[in-house]
Amino acid sequence: MTLQLDRSRPIPDTLIFDLRESRKGLRINTMCDALTTEANREACKADTESFMTRFGLSEQEKDLVRRRDWAGLNEHGGNIYYLLKLGFVLGHGLYRMGAQMRGESFDEFLASRTTQGAR
Repeated sequence: MTLQLDRSRPIPDTLIFDLRESRKGLRINTMCDALTTEANREACKADTESFMTRFGLSEQEKDLVRRRDWAGLNEHGGNIYYLLKLGFVLGHGLYRMGAQMRGESFDEFLASRTTQGAR
């Protein structure tokens, strides 16, 4: 069997979400997964601090959520698809999250969306 990922040849500026990342982000991802129900979305909006405590987030993870640091949450094992759920609940849509993760202003990010070949 051949491994699909050769860790000796990393892809620049790319975080591969694998089992190691999944374990690292278990608390974050479990909390975000709970946001699939309306009751949990409302609970998160009403009292985000209690909601984070309910899922056992560390102080560092809580701080990342408080600061809406999407890149930091991703680096702590947060899966982007789960983080999108949290972002929408907290009022940060895909483009605002993308801009922050790329280190750009929202307007800079929007301008890149109209560029030929934008990805």
